[in-house]
Amino acid sequence: MAEERPVPAPGLFQRVFKDPEFRARAAFLRRVALFQDLGARDTGHLIQSLLEKTYADGELLFDEGDIGRALFIVERGSVEIFKHGTEGAPQILASAGPGDFFGEMALLEELPRSAAAIARSETTVYLLYRTRLFGLIQSRPRVGVMILNQLARLLSARLRATSRRLVSNDPELVGANE
Repeated sequence: MAEERPVPAPGLFQRVFKDPEFRARAAFLRRVALFQDLGARDTGHLIQSLLEKTYADGELLFDEGDIGRALFIVERGSVEIFKHGTEGAPQILASAGPGDFFGEMALLEELPRSAAAIARSETTVYLLYRTRLFGLIQSRPRVGVMILNQLARLLSARLRATSRRLVSNDPELVGANE
């Protein structure tokens, strides 16, 4: 079973300006659509709220029906998001690779997951738990609001794209990934 560990976080000045590993992690996160509006200092505060976890090839990250508590950001590797099919065969909904994120609804509500996720290679993810996001909102309101604002924009865009695919009645587009 994969073990969660806090993302190392020395003093902010040292992290942002001197630690090459931290700078690389911060640069990676600023390329993720959800965090693209964050500056260096804001990204530093975000990193303090993340946990890092590595999954083995074939390891389940979460199952359909599990209570969602965290957003997953793929740092390396690949993940398939799927639903359990009625005849036992999984129905693949999406694939996620480096820079992609999924499970974002867990940041808004703790409800059962609507799909499952499995690592398709050794995969490292950053987890942003709902409780940690709320802690960030309390300690750094501006950062939390920026993340939630971007999350709302991305969810809105995904909903519009899903609506277009469903209206198109094209079976190829209904399960398509954006």
